[in-house]
Amino acid sequence: MPTFVQFRAFLVHVFTASGAGLGLLAMIFATGGEWPAMFLTLGLALLVDGLDGPIARAFKVGEVLPRWSGDMLDNVVDFTTYVFVPAYAIAASGLMPPGFAIPAGLIVVITGAIYFADNTMKTADNYFSGFPAVWNMAAFYLFIMEPPPWVALGAVVALAILTFAPIRFVHPLRVRHMRVVNIGLLMIWAVLAFLAVVQNLMPGPYVTWPMGFIAAYFLIAGLLRRPA
Repeated sequence: MPTFVQFRAFLVHVFTASGAGLGLLAMIFATGGEWPAMFLTLGLALLVDGLDGPIARAFKVGEVLPRWSGDMLDNVVDFTTYVFVPAYAIAASGLMPPGFAIPAGLIVVITGAIYFADNTMKTADNYFSGFPAVWNMAAFYLFIMEPPPWVALGAVVALAILTFAPIRFVHPLRVRHMRVVNIGLLMIWAVLAFLAVVQNLMPGPYVTWPMGFIAAYFLIAGLLRRPA
């Protein structure tokens, strides 16, 4: 019989795995062209991803249940919600130039898969090395800002290239430098993103401009990172 501590640890794995269920739900919404619902569901998956790690560490899940790899489970779920579903959205959205929608989606999933297999994807001081395959965020910005198709394609290609570039991107929760500011901006971003979703991904500049500023901040903060 499993002990209470083991049962509790297993529930943490179930909580993490629920992100995959949210990924499937997001994909169902995406295939129906229900983009706001898709992004709302991906947002819930992002919330699960932000909470499961601290809970797992607090309950020492890796020690209690070594049979299951929390890191592997997390990567499977993250690839689904960060890369695979957004890749479909980018390909099916009509945001790409004619004839380039499927190639753009393929670029996303292939570079994203390689990134998730990279053992050096995080630095010793918890920065991401290269663009961290957060295609859910990239797709969200493309949807709410609707740049010209060739600009949108250029952004996809540029981010795919940056996946392998020797630059740093901030992990908002784990990087210690400016952590309070990082978390505060992340919370503001979440509120703005929710406003964009409830406005059918057509928010005014009072949403898009601050979101653009926050994206620029995290990019610059990574480029100017301090050594560990």
